[in-house]
Amino acid sequence: MKFAGNSPERAQPVNPPERSHAAQHVSVGASPIGSQTGLPGRGDGGGARCLPFGIRSGRPIAVMAAGLVLLTALRLAMAAAMPLAPDEAYYWTWSRALAAGYFDHPPMVALWIRAGTWLAGDTALGIRLLGPLSIALGSVLLWDAADRLLPGRNAGIIAVSLLNATLLVGVGAVVMTPDSPLLLFWILSLWAMARIVARGSGASRGSGIWWLAVGLFVGLATASKYTGVLLALGIGIWLLLAGRHWLRRPEPYAGAVVALAVVAPVLWWNATHGWVSFLRQGVRIGVWSPGQAPQYLLELLGGQIAAATPLIFLFCVAGMGLALRSAWRKRDPAWSLLAILSLLPALIFVQHAIGDRVQANWPAIVYPAAGVAAAGLSSRFWRRLRTPAIALGLLITAAVYVQAAFAPVSLPPKLDPIALQMEGWRGLAATVEDARRRSGAGFVAADQSGLAAELARDLHAAVPVIAIGPRWWSFDLPPASVDGMTGVLIESDRHETSVWPATEEIGTVTRAHNGVAIQRYRLYRVVPDHSTSAVRLPRPRVN
Repeated sequence: MKFAGNSPERAQPVNPPERSHAAQHVSVGASPIGSQTGLPGRGDGGGARCLPFGIRSGRPIAVMAAGLVLLTALRLAMAAAMPLAPDEAYYWTWSRALAAGYFDHPPMVALWIRAGTWLAGDTALGIRLLGPLSIALGSVLLWDAADRLLPGRNAGIIAVSLLNATLLVGVGAVVMTPDSPLLLFWILSLWAMARIVARGSGASRGSGIWWLAVGLFVGLATASKYTGVLLALGIGIWLLLAGRHWLRRPEPYAGAVVALAVVAPVLWWNATHGWVSFLRQGVRIGVWSPGQAPQYLLELLGGQIAAATPLIFLFCVAGMGLALRSAWRKRDPAWSLLAILSLLPALIFVQHAIGDRVQANWPAIVYPAAGVAAAGLSSRFWRRLRTPAIALGLLITAAVYVQAAFAPVSLPPKLDPIALQMEGWRGLAATVEDARRRSGAGFVAADQSGLAAELARDLHAAVPVIAIGPRWWSFDLPPASVDGMTGVLIESDRHETSVWPATEEIGTVTRAHNGVAIQRYRLYRVVPDHSTSAVRLPRPRVN
């Protein structure tokens, strides 16, 4: 594929007003949109401004800023009100045993939770605090990046509106997972690259700092989740296809050194722990079930239509097509960057879905560049569809928020992912504690990481909570030290294992919400020995 030539005439982007006829003549109805973007120092000040909701305003930046503030406040409120999911509780245990790596992922999510709980305590808000704030910061920087890559189109306002109206961001902002820091650092990398692209091939002076910034953000993205390496791969492809003149300069290599320096602690941790985290994630690559490919591909498609919301998904797919077509025809570095940073991860996830299931949140990294590219859709059809797309996305997200906060619609657990993941944990802990007291046990143990972490947060602080399993040996947590003691082991009724000898089933308990059973567990009386890895989990600090 040929994105940009190697000759100075082909590689050097033209001035923003000359980049394309579309940049000069995009219109709403019969009125042209001027090159004003609403950001200080951008555009020539001429022409009318156009907001994505069709509102004519001389202050788009004020309207968007107010919208972001309101969205962030709402997301913080939801983050404080919603119970923790098991994965979030599990990541919280990481934050109490900081390391350069973990069994499942790199360490960034643990650092974010540690920072949030330092500010807001060991609460749901503290654990999730940086999620809504990072989306707000990322939105501002994506705005600037879009206006630099596609000047004269109000691309920043449109891209930010599309991204924030997705259910993926609406829900992702109020839960804490490795995707939260990954998405921010992905946007930061796109923002720094936009600065480089906007300067053009002949403006090398002053670009060094931005290449160092790119390296820093790529490294931080990879230290958030290993899919961050796709950023490095994407930027490398961009250099080969659209920025070859940079290959003769030291700046990109200096940025690569910075990225490696940031990731070095993660590499060191894996090297000293048998490469356990790499092997854990590498198993996903090795899974191959082509017979189930149609099912997995349909799940991927349906999941993304739901996560992005239908009309915004359509916008992003069309935007990616526009980016690819413009990169091919115009050989423009900006369109090339957008095409690569959206299509590359999208194709990787499609390839993965041929052999294994793709979770709906994994492709979140596709949408920043795809949203910017979608802002370049300038035909009357897309302009008319923009407002309904954003409104529908916000409406769907609002409905999910209302259901999460008030549960006005009674849904069976299998159709209510919020209840399935987040509800009933405190009631379960109270029931388990009652069984422990009646049996005279001295501790509670669990062999599922999320279940153990939830119990560690909800059981009385005086009750030791023991986590069992091979994954825990890599954590810097105190050993269980309960050999020979009698305890209660709780296991999902879907599991039938005997992790310790001298086990005796003593009953069952149920996690329920509003009187509806969500999941059942079996209780065993156990006497542990040295045969199983077991650690004592931390407990929430009382502020």
